Amino acid sequence: MGAYWLSERWKEAWSLAAIIVVLTGLSAMASVWFAEASGDLISAIAFLHHPQNPSTLRALLNSAGTLVAIVVLKEIGFIAVRHYFSTTLHRKWRAWLDERFNRAILDRNHTHFHLQNGAAEATAIAASVPDNLDQRIQESIKGLTGGAIGLAMGIAGVTLSLYFVGGKIIANSTEITGLEFLGSYASACLTFAAVLAYVPLNTYLAVRLGAILQRLDAKMQWAEGSYRRELATLLNRSFHVAAAEGEGVQERINRQRYAEIDHTWGSLNVVTAGYMGFELVYNFFSSRIVAYAPGLLPYAESRISLQGYVTGAELANAVINDCSWFIHVMPDIARLRANAKRVTDLAEAIEEAQHPREFYAHSGCSQLRYRDQDPSFGLVMRDVELMHPGAAEPFVVTELLRVERGEWALLLGESGSGKSSLLKAISGLWPHGRGTIILPKNVRTLYAAQDVYLPSTSLRELICLPDPTLSHNHVDVATIMEEVGLADFVDDLTKLGRAGQTWDQLLSGGQKQKLILARILLLRPELLLLDEPTSALDLQAKSSFHATIRTRCSGTSVISVMHTSSTPKSSHGDELFDSVLSIAQRTVTKGPVTDLTPWPRILGRRERLREELPAE
Repeated sequence: MGAYWLSERWKEAWSLAAIIVVLTGLSAMASVWFAEASGDLISAIAFLHHPQNPSTLRALLNSAGTLVAIVVLKEIGFIAVRHYFSTTLHRKWRAWLDERFNRAILDRNHTHFHLQNGAAEATAIAASVPDNLDQRIQESIKGLTGGAIGLAMGIAGVTLSLYFVGGKIIANSTEITGLEFLGSYASACLTFAAVLAYVPLNTYLAVRLGAILQRLDAKMQWAEGSYRRELATLLNRSFHVAAAEGEGVQERINRQRYAEIDHTWGSLNVVTAGYMGFELVYNFFSSRIVAYAPGLLPYAESRISLQGYVTGAELANAVINDCSWFIHVMPDIARLRANAKRVTDLAEAIEEAQHPREFYAHSGCSQLRYRDQDPSFGLVMRDVELMHPGAAEPFVVTELLRVERGEWALLLGESGSGKSSLLKAISGLWPHGRGTIILPKNVRTLYAAQDVYLPSTSLRELICLPDPTLSHNHVDVATIMEEVGLADFVDDLTKLGRAGQTWDQLLSGGQKQKLILARILLLRPELLLLDEPTSALDLQAKSSFHATIRTRCSGTSVISVMHTSSTPKSSHGDELFDSVLSIAQRTVTKGPVTDLTPWPRILGRRERLREELPAE
């Protein structure tokens, strides 16, 4: 909560906070001026027709004008201006905190991936994996920062009000019959006693109601996040829903998600309405009874004038209002506590996910070790066992497996045998298992997946990713685009898209995979992991894809997953791959590419069976 005030932007934070405190103090002083002006106005009205000492109409109008001027100064000059500075502080603090969270999850350790991947697993400690990261980073941080600033302003307002307004009450205090032992402080003590008897009791009731509101707010946030996540999934998978004609099922799921929102909302409305009624009754008693009751005794004994009585009542009302700030904002405090818990839970989870081995140990075996060695020795996997979360037995096992420098290895296996998982493990993105993976030291590794997601940025940056665009010449990028078959987009390299569409929306699956080829040719990685990156290309384009890499990236080690009945070959009919990694009965074995014959035969038989199926 206080990190912003201790950060590199401390001058900004403390300057804004100091301005807010000063304006809050001026507002408290204006409450004293308002009470005195109200007393003058009421006195002028009461004595307008007094037989001995009548007040003049001019004096009455002057009192009214002074009261109006004080109100305008307080509400506009102090409170409205304070609101501007408080919202500016809110904006600055939230931006700083949002930046910190994004920097934490988008680190080189892929913390964002570990959080999301952990959330999808059946972890042993569910609390360690927060839900709805987007809601927590946006809505919860916004609610946290706004609520915290409001709470601090309220505490400052109460403190300064007690100092200025309370001091004026003491200064105007007088004796009361029966309380002579208090001397001239009797009326002030009576006023403070009324405030102490009335405000804390009702604050306790407000806190109890606030606790209920907090629980309901937290439940509402969870329900809203769950429903929003379901809608986001639908939007991202709408094609699959339409292809499976699953709209009915999706509608039922959405209805169930919203039913939880509706039920919680109904309970929240009942408690909120009850709290509103409590607050309205409280305000009436505080402004009309509690504020005026303490001064009635000295006024009845003629120890104070009507002007003094009204002034004292307004001062008491100001103290009650300021001390009742917690009651007025208790729903906001309840939301603050709920938001604070969601944000701190996320912060704790981020810190834990920044240590992946310990983080994933909650949900299964996490003992994969990574080392590096001289690049001339290539890639080595020693006694690697990959496991699913919570499983005791591995689904992929390697004893001693080596991929030499510059070797091209084709990774084959039945669907679901663990080919993609093995590539992810080499990249450090599969958490569960044991064994040692030794990577070539100080070499660039590039992982190309089957599903291509393009961030909303320029086409040039998409090709240069993860390097900065200035690291590569514009002409080199354009030349490579023409080479891979994307010449139609060369003139749009610096654009974010076309006709209001991003490149992710505009490019077809095949064009996206050609873009990945352009990235490979530009970056020239020494270790390339291909997880079916040519699934959207025809057979000839697949062969061209691999042949281009083989020609242009000599010395690159390649491990490629493919589902095909024939391996890609060069234009002269030569084999592009040097070896085959086969996964059978959970074990990975390595052999020469000549041992590939069973795989095309099996895959070819499956393709023929599909062709022989009767037409619908």
